[in-house]
Amino acid sequence: METIALGKNGPTVTPLCIGTWAWGDKLFWNYGSDYGVEQLQAAFTAALEAGINFFDTAEVYGLGLSEQFLAQFMQQTTKQVQIATKYGPLPWRFTAESVADALTQSLKRLQVDQVLLYQVHWPFTFFMSQETLMNALADEVQRGRIATVGVSNYSAQQMQEAHQILAKRGVPLSVNQVRYSLLTRQIESNGIFDTARELSVTILAYSPLAQGLLTGKYSASGGETPTGARRIDPRFNKEGLQKIEPLISLLRQFGEKHNRTPAQVALNWLIAQGNVIPIAGVKTAQQVQQNAGALGWRLSDDEIAQLEEASRPWVK
Repeated sequence: METIALGKNGPTVTPLCIGTWAWGDKLFWNYGSDYGVEQLQAAFTAALEAGINFFDTAEVYGLGLSEQFLAQFMQQTTKQVQIATKYGPLPWRFTAESVADALTQSLKRLQVDQVLLYQVHWPFTFFMSQETLMNALADEVQRGRIATVGVSNYSAQQMQEAHQILAKRGVPLSVNQVRYSLLTRQIESNGIFDTARELSVTILAYSPLAQGLLTGKYSASGGETPTGARRIDPRFNKEGLQKIEPLISLLRQFGEKHNRTPAQVALNWLIAQGNVIPIAGVKTAQQVQQNAGALGWRLSDDEIAQLEEASRPWVK
């Protein structure tokens, strides 16, 4: 399988990442009622069988359970698994030691000595300066506990600041994890996308299917009924679904041409942007297999351009 580097000359990973927010999470994802550890184990195995070994987690996912599940599943395979996790800059964390302590706990839960990628989950650090935070991360790179440093939800300006602080230590900023899909293209207009290119920072795109809107299973004229948080999301009401119909129609059209699903086309469009790795959240083996169908082929330049044009209303 082809690979993509994290940042400039960074470690290489698969062009699709498996998201594990739902692994153990009862607050948003109904873990324990709709699905359990058996389904997650099967999803993990299916990912490795599809050649995808890059997983994104965080200390807050399932209050640590997500990292623990990954550790449990990794013990049962001899295949290499690459882990990205995240540090939450909480109000009571205001020293460099708190960064080291949080990393220690993540490594313990994951049962590893090093993570491939350690990301700052959000930019608001309360009482800790970016200078302190980035230097603490650089220290961990030098200690060998982090292979590479990333951020999440950082603006163009915040990215530049983090990049500058790390550069003084000879450590590259490799990743910014942000929301990005055909229906959320704001990073193209607010400077994040261009700044990432300039700084050789790879974009990890979360919510690449816009909470399922790009799967084609929701429609103004029928289809699946939105449940949970989707019921109060205006994008899922009749007017919202009517607005996206031309784009969904195009995804279906190109999907039929390439023998792919609308979701696989939407993910392929993101990968085709270059310097972008979609994070596909999964709970089951079937979802992994679905998402893996985005790999191993490519939309034509004309198809990419048509999707760009159809989704232009979502650039701003």
